[in-house]
Amino acid sequence: MSKMTAYIEKDMETGLYVAIVPGIPGAHTQAETLDELQTNLKEVIELCLEEMTPEDKALLPEFVGIQQVEVA
Repeated sequence: MSKMTAYIEKDMETGLYVAIVPGIPGAHTQAETLDELQTNLKEVIELCLEEMTPEDKALLPEFVGIQQVEVA
């Protein structure tokens, strides 16, 4: 079992929650609720990992953290 880190935002135009998993091409989804998003995200990650070689999986980035940057 692997733990993946997803980045989640709320799209203000659609009201949907949108998630991406950095470092895994194609690992993104959206949903109306956070519970639904969690289910969708797990499914898409599993599908993406099935398509990856063991070498690709070994090169997945390690989550370090999130930093907010204020700009003018």
